[in-house]
Amino acid sequence: MGLKDDLNAWTSSVFRSVWTKRDGTKVPDDDSKLGLKNDAIEIEATVLYADLADSTKMVNTETAEFAAEVYKTFLYCAAQVLRANGGVITAYDGDRVMAVFMTNTPNTDAAKAALQIRWATRQIVTPQLRSMYGHKSTYEVPHVIGIDTSKLFVTKSGVRGANDLVWVGRAANYAAKLSAQPPTYAYITKAVYDKLLDSSKLAGDKNMWEPVTWDYNRTTIYRSSYQWAFD
Repeated sequence: MGLKDDLNAWTSSVFRSVWTKRDGTKVPDDDSKLGLKNDAIEIEATVLYADLADSTKMVNTETAEFAAEVYKTFLYCAAQVLRANGGVITAYDGDRVMAVFMTNTPNTDAAKAALQIRWATRQIVTPQLRSMYGHKSTYEVPHVIGIDTSKLFVTKSGVRGANDLVWVGRAANYAAKLSAQPPTYAYITKAVYDKLLDSSKLAGDKNMWEPVTWDYNRTTIYRSSYQWAFD
């Protein structure tokens, strides 16, 4: 069978096969025994993307070593904060990291993680960078965080020996789109905001999140410039 015949047979099989679906109680991973054909796990979860902003400009204007150090330090700090708040790292995509939350309070935990990533970037990554590169004394590491929550349809895509999980659902798409918003903020959808406990919504008696209109679909989203310190 030639390549064309193989691709035709595979595509026909996928479009015509009945899906095997099961409910998930934890974040799926490579050990979830998902097949490469029409096999899926359905979950209710919250998705967070943390993204370096303006990374294309950085790699065009800075040395490769400098850009790599920014990537490594930002992604390491973000990933550690996500794990500390119950998030499961599901993907690294160049200059961003994706995490899925299925904790008892996934939206509250994800929002807390977002504000702690902001703090870590401003109070750890940026000062350490400036201390090493004196000529970058005013440099800020630009970053954006996006969060949404919804039902997700998790399946496997690729070929045997080179495949990965695919997260199909609004939360994955919206969180990724929100992480492409202008930097200096963390962004959450109204669905996330409506489920926040006060611990991730209020600083004293002041709301940490302000409503804005999302240009993408003219809906209300919420953004925050707050930082959440930790030891």
